[in-house]
Amino acid sequence: MAHSTYPHLFEPLDLGFTQLKNRVLMGSMHTGLEEAKDGFDKMAAFYAERAKGGAGLIVTGGVAPNWQGWLKPFSIRMTKKSHAKKHKVITDAVHAEGGKICMQILHAGRYGYHPFSLAPSRIKAPINPFKPFKMSSRRIKATIKDYAKSARLAKEAGYDGVEIMGSEGYLINQFIVKHTNKRNDEWGGSYENRIKFPIEIVKAVREAVGSDFILIFRLSMLDLIPNGSTWEEIVMLGKELEKAGVNIINTGIGWHEARVPTIVTSVPRAAFTWVTERMKKEVDIPLITTNRINMPQTAEEILSNGQADMVSMARPFLADPEIINKSEQGREDEINTCIACNQACLDHVFKNITSSCLVNPKACHETELVAQPLQEVKNLAVVGAGPAGLAFSTEAAKKGHKVTLFDASSEIGGQFNMAKQIPGKEEFYETLRYFKKQIELTKVELKLNTKVSAADLKDYDEVVIATGVSPRDPKIPGQENEKVLSYIEVLKEHKPVGEKVAIIGAGGIGFDVAEYLTHNEEENRDDLQAFFKEWGVDMDFETRGGIEGKPLEVEAPRKITMLQRSEGKMGAKLGKTTGWVHRNSLRNRQVQMITNVQYDKIDDKGLYITKDGKQELIEVDNIILCAGQLPDKSLFNSVVESGQKAHLIGGAFEAAELDAKKAIKQATKLALEI
Repeated sequence: MAHSTYPHLFEPLDLGFTQLKNRVLMGSMHTGLEEAKDGFDKMAAFYAERAKGGAGLIVTGGVAPNWQGWLKPFSIRMTKKSHAKKHKVITDAVHAEGGKICMQILHAGRYGYHPFSLAPSRIKAPINPFKPFKMSSRRIKATIKDYAKSARLAKEAGYDGVEIMGSEGYLINQFIVKHTNKRNDEWGGSYENRIKFPIEIVKAVREAVGSDFILIFRLSMLDLIPNGSTWEEIVMLGKELEKAGVNIINTGIGWHEARVPTIVTSVPRAAFTWVTERMKKEVDIPLITTNRINMPQTAEEILSNGQADMVSMARPFLADPEIINKSEQGREDEINTCIACNQACLDHVFKNITSSCLVNPKACHETELVAQPLQEVKNLAVVGAGPAGLAFSTEAAKKGHKVTLFDASSEIGGQFNMAKQIPGKEEFYETLRYFKKQIELTKVELKLNTKVSAADLKDYDEVVIATGVSPRDPKIPGQENEKVLSYIEVLKEHKPVGEKVAIIGAGGIGFDVAEYLTHNEEENRDDLQAFFKEWGVDMDFETRGGIEGKPLEVEAPRKITMLQRSEGKMGAKLGKTTGWVHRNSLRNRQVQMITNVQYDKIDDKGLYITKDGKQELIEVDNIILCAGQLPDKSLFNSVVESGQKAHLIGGAFEAAELDAKKAIKQATKLALEI
């Protein structure tokens, strides 16, 4: 029976020897559980929950076929029977929930973060300090055998298939393009020689596992690097892979070193599906499309337009393991949508911390963040309906406590109400929609437009204070001048801002305000042509790698100067995987960035600063203060003084850069324990 709202999404996919129950792939993500203590049990819990949540097929994080292919020393690999045995707990757990799972085989090549990395040629990657060794012909042949052995062991471990990682700039991709393959033997030179490596791997794997085993190949369909593949070359490789025995081709977008955003929030939803759609005309096997598909409506549209046969969602399964079941049951308003912030998933992986999710701290911590049994039902008051207050209230109410949530404002969301207006942060609307629905479902009593004092809270068993932050005062002489605005006046009160602006402070808020002021109100955030034009991507694919060279300078409505006191790179504290995007986006809009300054005074002419011992005047219409925040602890202190049991969470506890990730995690933990 076809599903009424999403008939294409819930149509099974028949591969001949096996059938997938729907068209959703949970894409591969390295989470850090692969190397964690008790990692296999944790991965089993993590993947089983997603299988239970309705994923049609799951792909694991990358597993190396030999130690030289490690992402970093002692990373996960599949090279012997004892390894296969350990994986059994994962495959058993997924199958018990009615799911299917493939293991991804990934050889890092020159992206391996260790001194023994190998590559087709001895060329260092810009994102890695280690220079790889050039592979000998013998080593290449041995590596092909290692892929086949790894796949055979995956089958023994109970996996339903393997995905061969041939994109994102890892080893196979390094063989394919001239940019990294300077060889002149049978594995280099002409394109036919350069694609021999992936084709030989696929043939060897197919022979090792037989015909009744899913073989996915993740093909780089848009390299986004200079000297990448041309469209004709990619099509040729796709056709050869089909002949060699691949069941499904997955779309890979961009190398890790590419300077085009591919997965951050500012990337429009399903921005790269046009690439998969082009390939649909060229091969007969099913194609998976990927990147920024985070809601069922988007997925259904792609499938019904015939742009792909399956959609890959990776991070959306971190945000909500039940995204597919909720879609099938018509509970879309209950989906905890991925906001593509990368703060707890990718940024963690790059820092060697186990991944999680800003909007769902239980992700990858399924065995640790578990609700403690309810001892007694408590009558709890929560003050502040920002991210921390919302997460605590709904989680505590779900557990069975009676919760009343107060906020002085007329809407829930706290600082998220400012964030959602920033161009490229529109996904925050989804988080607020999710919490609104959760308040309704968990029967939290919500009291908006209500400012409370300690006396109002005396009848509750315990009080949770989530009153957030107040802006830090930079104490600049003359800051009472009418030219001066706080970020709250700009983002919340929408006070008019002139054409020449100085922004004081270059943390997350300074960057947000700059983004906000350099975009026109009427810019369409879903305009793919404009997005790709700005980042120099050639949608006609007439250039190698699909990039046309330099990003475009965009006509900005205002001339902005951003300033920070400290030396060093501006926005150094922004996320590792997103900071460069914000910096480049503002550069594309001609924002001037000045570091290592001291602020002298403000008067009717503008802002006086001293830089390198010289005083200068920046003539502006407005000066906007974004000089950080301080925790707002006043209510907490008076509640404690009145002798009541109180907890402090979120920004009120610690006002680091607007850190919703910490706030939501701390709130969730407290709610599970209370």
